[in-house]
Amino acid sequence: MIDMIEYAKALIGVRIERARNAPSRGASAVEWVIITAIIAGVALALATLIQGLVRSKSAEITSNFGGGGGTGGTGGK
Repeated sequence: MIDMIEYAKALIGVRIERARNAPSRGASAVEWVIITAIIAGVALALATLIQGLVRSKSAEITSNFGGGGGTGGTGGK
């Protein structure tokens, strides 16, 4: 999760730096920075949501099966 945040920060930083250094295409570069930031934010939010749902369902499955099957298929003997 932290890696995705660091990647998004680096990606946005690169886009902003390109926007600052390209005077003839400044408006276009700024638009790309905004679009990239929005997409990165949506992707991060979806990843967080999916991760939470998977953990929730995993806990539910574990509790429904009594914490897992520590017997390894030996039938509890």
